[in-house]
Amino acid sequence: MTGSTFDFWLLDLDGTLIDVEESYIHHLFADVGAELGTSFTDHEAECLWYGYGDSRAEVLAEHGIDAAEFWDVFHAVEEPEARAAATHLYPDAEAFVPARSEPVGLVTHCQEYLTGPVLETLDIADWFDTVVCCTDETGWKPDPGPVEMAMRDLGVAHNGHEGALAGDDPGDIGAAHNAGITSIHLDRGESNPPLGEPRPHQQVETFAEIDG
Repeated sequence: MTGSTFDFWLLDLDGTLIDVEESYIHHLFADVGAELGTSFTDHEAECLWYGYGDSRAEVLAEHGIDAAEFWDVFHAVEEPEARAAATHLYPDAEAFVPARSEPVGLVTHCQEYLTGPVLETLDIADWFDTVVCCTDETGWKPDPGPVEMAMRDLGVAHNGHEGALAGDDPGDIGAAHNAGITSIHLDRGESNPPLGEPRPHQQVETFAEIDG
């Protein structure tokens, strides 16, 4: 096990530790589109999946689809087993996370009914000392609510412990800043959105590059 300058770690899931095959995204949104009476291009499907910036809202507006209706159909169509089967771990995450000796929490927008099967299929559920799946009740990153919930679960909330949150999305960076912890941006390549403000404390391409 490896120590660090941080007392605890919080991690995003999709795009940070794991990702899915592009073909899964395209097929999923073909089915979602059919239920909604429309069709999405592959590029639109990827915008809907990753939701960076305003891209998801723009695609829905272009098709005249209400966001609440979209999410209802999306959650009805997506099957946890299919999602898990199409998911893979980033090798650098597989090397980094199990080597932590500090408490590790997961804070994700992925819903609980999907997160559980994915973690079990990839055999990584035991990596985490707490898992927070964001909801309207917890708040959504960059709201600090779900981050602070994870910190309370780990016993490290605003009591002198120094921690970091690593993620691929500007919402992760904002959530870390809003919760008063170090932000680390995992730049996974072309699918990542441009970062605005606040800027991350660290920006890396792999977990191996993290200073701390």
